[in-house]
Amino acid sequence: MSFDKGFTRKEDRELLDLYIPTVVMPKRGKKNAAESAAESAPRFVRLRRAHSAVESAINALEHHGLNRCLDVGLEAYHRYVGLGVLAYNLHVIGRRLQEKRRALALAA
Repeated sequence: MSFDKGFTRKEDRELLDLYIPTVVMPKRGKKNAAESAAESAPRFVRLRRAHSAVESAINALEHHGLNRCLDVGLEAYHRYVGLGVLAYNLHVIGRRLQEKRRALALAA
């Protein structure tokens, strides 16, 4: 489970540590030696980078219209999310096709 620096609370971390093997909750501000060592561990760093990738994907979906669901009900929400992800994926496919076309044009 991964969190932003703004969610760091000692009590929350202790509770999550009981249930989750690796909690990625970087501490804001100055760290002691144990906290620095924990945050520089390879597993923590790898999971922290994955958190950044997820944030990037969320931002891309929001940019493509998936920032506010005005539909009512769970089924409508699922449809809304599905269509937003589909729209984003079509955008990515289109961008890759354009890159291929440009590469072929340069090679010719």
